[in-house]
Amino acid sequence: MGGGISGLTAAWYLRSEAEVTVVESGPLPGGILRSGTVAGVPVDDGAEAMLALRPEAVDLAEAVGLGDDLVAPARAPVTMWTRGTLRAMPAGHVMGIPTDLTALRDTGLLSAEGLARLAHEEELPSAPLDGDTSVGAYLAGRLGQEVVDRLVEPLLGGIYAGRADRISLRAALPGVANIAARGGSLLTALRSGAQSRTGAPPAVMQGLRGGLARLPRAIADTCGARVLTRTRVRELHRTPDGWRVVLSGPAPCSLEADSVILAAPAYAAAPLLRPHAPVAARELGAVEHASMALVTLAFERSRIPAGVPRGNGFLVPPVEGKAVKAATFLTNKWHWLAEALPGTFVLRASVGRLGEESLLGREDGELAAVCLAELSDILGPLGRPVDFHVSRWARGLPQYSVGHLDRVRTIRGAVAGLPGLEVCGAAYEGVGVAACVAGARDAALRTLGHPRRSSR
Repeated sequence: MGGGISGLTAAWYLRSEAEVTVVESGPLPGGILRSGTVAGVPVDDGAEAMLALRPEAVDLAEAVGLGDDLVAPARAPVTMWTRGTLRAMPAGHVMGIPTDLTALRDTGLLSAEGLARLAHEEELPSAPLDGDTSVGAYLAGRLGQEVVDRLVEPLLGGIYAGRADRISLRAALPGVANIAARGGSLLTALRSGAQSRTGAPPAVMQGLRGGLARLPRAIADTCGARVLTRTRVRELHRTPDGWRVVLSGPAPCSLEADSVILAAPAYAAAPLLRPHAPVAARELGAVEHASMALVTLAFERSRIPAGVPRGNGFLVPPVEGKAVKAATFLTNKWHWLAEALPGTFVLRASVGRLGEESLLGREDGELAAVCLAELSDILGPLGRPVDFHVSRWARGLPQYSVGHLDRVRTIRGAVAGLPGLEVCGAAYEGVGVAACVAGARDAALRTLGHPRRSSR
């Protein structure tokens, strides 16, 4: 149950083995992968790309017939708006952690004091880190607070809409956590890893011509499952042969099933599990979620006085005090969109971090005006947009707080005592599309170990 990318992926992997029903509370399958329209062209309302360094999501896109439409974004450096201007990160950084201090010195990203503190890292003693800590606490101790505030925080914010001083090092940066567990210099270890890699770096991300929202639609069309939209799971009951799923919606009913895959957000899964696995429900209920909004603005290229901005966009460190935390120049980043709108420049601003819900309470036009004003301050006068679109994601991003992996282990241990029930989704081992696909595939494969009959 849950018709986002996780639930649909699970249905796809079960397609030849069982009769599957997908239950989705929204009007369409896809969850956070959906699209809107700006200037007459579909644009993604949620994630616009998926990690290509791990194969699961790209492989699934190929399997459902979208292989010819996979596209890499235009190559461009990560850029920060900081200290009053746009500044590009030097190559070789790891989630904002710089490895080339000489190149970093010329960017102006850090103050002289921040650079001096960073250069001192290799002289610091370091005992192996025992257990988990926050990304911010570990990196500030090794590299200095300015590196966290100016370089790492904006990149983490783009993934979790959270805060570095609360996000788990082990969950968010497992490679760095492994180095910390061994002890020694972080910069030395990262440089050693960079030097061991040869050849051109592979494409980190992949998108789809026409938008990533095409992926869940293609899965829904090929998985053979019955998809019930505008329908919620109200209750789960164990039966001698499996589970009874009580639904509310346009056609309230109950389904009898051998197995249930609960591919719902943590806050939705918790009450359903409470009667059966109270420990899992308690841990799921403790997962915080950040809300955010995406404001997409379209401009006539010819009316932008300073010319079309270059690059793929920029990030804004929270210490700059802006509402906009990132902007993506969509028609620069995706060639297919530029071809569809040859006379239009489209950008997307991201607004909202954990604890900033009051900002998101503004109505669409006001939120778009706030973004336009800040973007004009940063980029120069952009003129009046010819169209705009606002998408909101209330509690859209689960927060991987310190101890998250232990929490997930506890949840999975409790659920393991419930035959025929699995959980998957963004609340567990990763918030990205590829991680969700991998988790859903594994849940489906575990489900196939249970006796089956058709759901009805």
